[in-house]
Amino acid sequence: MTTLRPVMLLRPGCLDYSQSWGMMRHYAAERSAGRGDDTLIILEHPPTITLGNKARPEHILIPPEVLAARGVALVQTDRGGDVTYHAPGQIVGYPILKLSQHGGDIGRYVRNIEEIIIRTLAEFSILGQRIPGLTGVWVQDGRAKICAIGVKLSAAGVTSHGFALNVNPDLNGFAQIIPCGIGGRGVTSLQAMLDHPITPAQVEPILLHHFATVFGVRLCESAPDPLIAEGISL
Repeated sequence: MTTLRPVMLLRPGCLDYSQSWGMMRHYAAERSAGRGDDTLIILEHPPTITLGNKARPEHILIPPEVLAARGVALVQTDRGGDVTYHAPGQIVGYPILKLSQHGGDIGRYVRNIEEIIIRTLAEFSILGQRIPGLTGVWVQDGRAKICAIGVKLSAAGVTSHGFALNVNPDLNGFAQIIPCGIGGRGVTSLQAMLDHPITPAQVEPILLHHFATVFGVRLCESAPDPLIAEGISL
């Protein structure tokens, strides 16, 4: 009988972006040093706009002072990609994996993340799609993005950052940016697609099941260390 590789599952709830980034860096550093297991952090963020290493200032459509007055944080990150938006109602996942133990190919890794989302959407009779040349998962024949993906691979080959699946966020928040720097396409959510209420709590177990299946791992839930979850920020 094959023993599945363990992945530690942390669910700290709704966490400030700077704190979650600190958590990512902590666990990525530990994994890079050969300590501990792979980790998956599942959480939500308060309203936050993040910029990847390819972000262009003109893709943020609202002045920083107006964003601040609205209570929207603005954070420059070290992930790949352009600009994206986080808010309650998303399932945000940050896999911290030693990539050599999961195929060793960053392109394959991103396709696996997309596959997890596509399988999750299928459970709700929603057809998720890939678009050649664009990262993420799309619906409505590619007219609307439902899941953004942006990752980083460390020098030691450990992944961080990850994905944000729109379950029932206030989609008006995306009007503050050009999502992922891609004009002419929209953003949607499961709730908008289904046209009835749904919550992240209803979707999360399904997504976790498909994460474990696609990566061939077993998820072992652990309580987040409060010193890490609350004490690390950037």
